[in-house]
Amino acid sequence: MRRALAGVALAVTSMVALSFLIPLALLVQSEARGRATTEAEQRAAALAPVLALTTRPSDVQQAVSGLDAGHRLGVHLPGGSVIGAEHAPADALGRAERDKETLALGTRDGWVYLQPVILAKNRVAVVESFVPRSDLDRGVTLSWVVMSLLAVGLVAGSVAVADRLGARVVRSSRSLSRASNSLGSGDLEVRVEPAGPPELKEAGRAFNSMADRVVQLLAMERELVADLSHRLRTPLTALRLEAERMSAAPGAERLTSAITHLETELDSIISAARSPLAVGPLGAVTSGQERRGAPAPAGPDELCEVSDVVRGRVEFWSVLAEQQGRSCRLSATAEPTSVRLPSDDLAAVVDALIGNVFQHTAEGTAFAVRVERTAQAVVLSVHDAGPGIADPDLALARGVSVGGSTGLGLDIAHRATRATRGEVRILRGPLGGALVEVTLGLAAEARGGLGRSSRRLRRSGRPALGLGRLAARLTGSGSGSGARPGSAARPGSGPGKQHGHG
Repeated sequence: MRRALAGVALAVTSMVALSFLIPLALLVQSEARGRATTEAEQRAAALAPVLALTTRPSDVQQAVSGLDAGHRLGVHLPGGSVIGAEHAPADALGRAERDKETLALGTRDGWVYLQPVILAKNRVAVVESFVPRSDLDRGVTLSWVVMSLLAVGLVAGSVAVADRLGARVVRSSRSLSRASNSLGSGDLEVRVEPAGPPELKEAGRAFNSMADRVVQLLAMERELVADLSHRLRTPLTALRLEAERMSAAPGAERLTSAITHLETELDSIISAARSPLAVGPLGAVTSGQERRGAPAPAGPDELCEVSDVVRGRVEFWSVLAEQQGRSCRLSATAEPTSVRLPSDDLAAVVDALIGNVFQHTAEGTAFAVRVERTAQAVVLSVHDAGPGIADPDLALARGVSVGGSTGLGLDIAHRATRATRGEVRILRGPLGGALVEVTLGLAAEARGGLGRSSRRLRRSGRPALGLGRLAARLTGSGSGSGARPGSAARPGSGPGKQHGHG
């Protein structure tokens, strides 16, 4: 803005200076020429009385010498004799003598003034007054230089004043810009001191009001999350009591462990939501803890083995898959698959992908999970034999679902891949349904030689107790804990339902 204001001042003052400078320059030149020609006319007119009295060459020579010291005055007497300087062309002299007409004309060396003088017996003498070119422009160059310097000084002064005014505006706008960037980076305590023009002062006050409102809204949101989480404890307590009554039933130990882990997760959510607001980057919970259900970029020491995490989650879901008659296949490489991502975040990604299969395909629909390694990345893919996804781009949009869910499942996977410089793709799988391919960048510690990969199929075993992601693990299939066989994952699982992205 400062440069723009200086440029505007430069352009305006330059145009104003030129609009005055050019006419003044032409006027000065015209005045200089007018002064020189007037002097020449006066010298020529002074000889006319002398010629009216006498035409003797000696008298005329004496008069010319008295009026002209620079050989600029000449007299053409009748009969062709010339006294003094001679600069006029012959045709112009003949015309002035013949027509008895006063002439003024420019020559190669300057300017000539011819004045005829009528003598006795209708004779004509012509007085010639010459002005050199240097006299025509005498003082013009100096006047032009002075006027140009004045114009340059005027332009420079106006630009300096505009720059000072612009600097005042720019300081205020830069302060507002820095505050906006700080707020965008998560500094909720940043405020600005309104300064500058009235408009920028108003913008500063509006920014402060906006920042206060953002803090209030975040506090309200956190209280709402805490309240909702707390309300889940009542049905969870009832579920625990019911599980204790079923202590002798098969699978009761897994159910009790899952409920215990779920209670721990709820306690952590309530604690995080009701802790004081902390300054941190947007995308992280403002209390300083990671937002539940939204994986954040991992820290420098947070590593996990993709194959191990995926095996644990597939074992967890295989119980429900067996109850629903689904074929579940797992193939995972034996090569190191360390990625810089917390295991809970990766488990949330796997749960979101497999949970989509249970929620958006009919019971009995087969699915497969595959973990492969390349030189720089680990590729996790989940594909099924369902109807597929009609609009992959829409399915990847946060909060948008083509299957009636929350629309956050694939977005969870997408944000996890961003933390490892990976990507998410939706393709058509070998089973005929959707293929969701999640590419995770390998950690530096695991980027060694790529050996032979082996695939293993594990379809049963003790389920992992990783129920830390409510949004990803309660999608359509309850929690997948196997509390009552055949009772979960029924909503929205009818045949022909389009595969969405919970």
